[in-house]
Amino acid sequence: MKSKFILFALVAIGSLFVGSAFAQSYAVTNARIVTVSGENIEKGSIVIRDGLIEAVGANAKVPADARIFDGSGLTVYPGLIDSLTSVGISAPAPRSQAGGPQPQAPPAATSNSNYAEGLRPEDMTINDLKAGEAQFEAIRNAGFTTVLTVGRNGIFNGQSAVINLAGDSVSAMVVKSPFAQHITFTTLRGFGYPNSLLGTFSALRQMMLDAQRLQDLQKMYDANPKGMKRPDDDKSLEALFPVLNGSMPVVLNANSENEIVRALDLAKEFKLKAIIAGGQEAWKVADRLKAQNVPVLLSLNFPKRTASASPEADPESLETLRLRAETPKTAAKLANAGVNFAFQTGGGTTSDFFANASKSVENGLAKDAAIRAMTLNAAQILGLSDRLGTIETGKIANLTVVRGDILGKEKTITHVFVDGKLFEQKEPPKKPATPSGGTPTAQPAVANVGGNYTISIDIPGQSLTGTMALTQQGAVLTGTLQTQLGTSPIKDGKVTAEGFSYSSTVEYGGTTFDIFVKGTVTGNQISGTIDSPQGTIPFSGTKNP
Repeated sequence: MKSKFILFALVAIGSLFVGSAFAQSYAVTNARIVTVSGENIEKGSIVIRDGLIEAVGANAKVPADARIFDGSGLTVYPGLIDSLTSVGISAPAPRSQAGGPQPQAPPAATSNSNYAEGLRPEDMTINDLKAGEAQFEAIRNAGFTTVLTVGRNGIFNGQSAVINLAGDSVSAMVVKSPFAQHITFTTLRGFGYPNSLLGTFSALRQMMLDAQRLQDLQKMYDANPKGMKRPDDDKSLEALFPVLNGSMPVVLNANSENEIVRALDLAKEFKLKAIIAGGQEAWKVADRLKAQNVPVLLSLNFPKRTASASPEADPESLETLRLRAETPKTAAKLANAGVNFAFQTGGGTTSDFFANASKSVENGLAKDAAIRAMTLNAAQILGLSDRLGTIETGKIANLTVVRGDILGKEKTITHVFVDGKLFEQKEPPKKPATPSGGTPTAQPAVANVGGNYTISIDIPGQSLTGTMALTQQGAVLTGTLQTQLGTSPIKDGKVTAEGFSYSSTVEYGGTTFDIFVKGTVTGNQISGTIDSPQGTIPFSGTKNP
């Protein structure tokens, strides 16, 4: 395996690398270093070797074999952590819309559970993870090095995994698995009980009680089986034993005050090691969160008006307006109450993540607290602060190198190190020069991609068909993407000489999430990839006459 890495490094990078890709020694010198664990180093060096931070400081000695990067004008932060995502997991098959074929019950998973799919806490995210670094390119380019990932389907979403965004295998990516049991207060509408929120809470509580009883029976049977009926084997209930014993956290997805209160009541009743995820109205119960020592994975996908304002549009309710006004203040209020919290994208874009982190600072959160919420706080909540979240000797070499302020609008991520592996970012294209005569230098031609295309999206296990309507005006792209999930307008569409790219927002299962589409057109053929919180999937198609 080592020889394979050496060969790959020599062929791909050249003589600069004399060891494997992960064994390469690097040094970032003359950089500003935000350690998070202590004082900032205004001009110092970081040495990386074998995937770890070997040295850091103003006078850190740079080894002779290190590949050196001059960090003058750059700032190095600990690798950013997204504390709740679904990246690396295959996208679920879409449900049919009204008027189409009726949804069928999901196929039975390989399980001896007595419970319906969606009520199986034994399901583990690690079994659904996909290997491969290319799928993480977009989020890694934004500065993220580590994520907590779990599926978003069902009441029990499964047991999550903390992964680094590098590695050629699942085992190389995983930092911690399982981390926690995840619960969403949803329903199993269309697939049986529970099909109401009241039923969901009732089912959760009953499963907890049944698991307690089964654990007691198993202990009694193990101590003295004679004369006692052997307890039934139930993998679903047994998966709740670590949760009930406090050895595994439970992440409860809750945004409204009522949901958070119910989640805290459930945690108190069963003495759970609880974490709230989402937390839009967590500020309303900040004192109780502090009293119960419950941290929050705070979503930075802030509520926003989805329909453009017009004279015909219905006025928004006072409650909706207040939610939009108060949400950016939540982080500061949690900090003031002493509640530990970390930031998560919450299904939004990485651009939203940074923009709304900045809004949190504008609304009273200290800037260093915002940086901690995307680094050390996240590592602490994930139980990984001994190896992630700060820049210290001996920790995993996850680093984000930035030109500019990490919370500023004008910033460039220049380098990202994940497990000591370097990912260099492309510099943004420079504006064309204007000669002394005043006529701008001719810009390179852009591809011709406009038209209507019938496409097929290759979701694992099935193919999702749709239509991509691309309207091109020079390098600007607009249009729509239409599938069984609905019609989504194109945002930030761009055309280059190589192809096109755009972002869009898709609604699925009552939840909205952002996708990034990148593709090329050759003749009448179109192809590319769609990046979503669930991972990267390919698409292809043909131009309509």
